Amino acid sequence: MRREPMLDKRAVAIASENLSKYSYEKGIYMKINYFNSDHTHALIDLPTNQTIEHVIQLLKGSSSHWINQNRLVRGRFAWGRGYGAFSVSHSDVDRVCRYIANQGAHHRKRTFEDEYQLFVRRYGLEWRDEENR
Repeated sequence: MRREPMLDKRAVAIASENLSKYSYEKGIYMKINYFNSDHTHALIDLPTNQTIEHVIQLLKGSSSHWINQNRLVRGRFAWGRGYGAFSVSHSDVDRVCRYIANQGAHHRKRTFEDEYQLFVRRYGLEWRDEENR
């Protein structure tokens, strides 16, 4: 995976707030999100009339457009290809919210790539890097 951090802390906070507002406007209930300089985590209640793919496309498209329109980065901002989406049981919602809220501290200890590879191994998922998609 090739990830390049582009957003500073101020831009991250502004983009996170915008993502929440946009989600609400589109009828997507976003319980929490963590916007990092090179990726994001979000816990959403997927509307029954929308697919995961469509919601991700909306969120990635609107956030990158908004970041560029508001000139939060030098040059052009674009999300990488792909995404991860996982279902969460109602009994795990609070735990997942705490996990997402703690991402700032978490990523000071472990990179996104390390975290993702660990997640893939832990849950027996298929690993596909950018070159093999």
